[in-house]
Amino acid sequence: MNMLQKLTTDGRLVVHGIKFDFNKATIKPESMGVLNEIVKLMKEVASMNFEIQGHTDSDGDDVYNMKLSQARADAVKAMLVEMGIGSSRLTAKGYGKSKPISDNSTPEGKANNRRVEFVKM
Repeated sequence: MNMLQKLTTDGRLVVHGIKFDFNKATIKPESMGVLNEIVKLMKEVASMNFEIQGHTDSDGDDVYNMKLSQARADAVKAMLVEMGIGSSRLTAKGYGKSKPISDNSTPEGKANNRRVEFVKM
């Protein structure tokens, strides 16, 4: 299912391909493929606006994870704006570890919870 179909069906797109340096909000170069796809989609569908949601696993305390997830969501927004998307089309919100989609008791589950989501607004 392509991104547009997923967004149309679910109203959200869960992305695990946006990677960050450990405990930082620095976007890794290997994330550019996914970011380029998001930019292409947003340029094709000019009416599409997103809340960029940052999520973490359960490691660390709540305050730290909230700050980290917000910084990562802000970094994704800044990168998309730098790539030509109007900032008025994007909001960024960190959710820390408050909305897991997998069990945090396994390495795989933790990796699945470390994600960025794009939610249609």
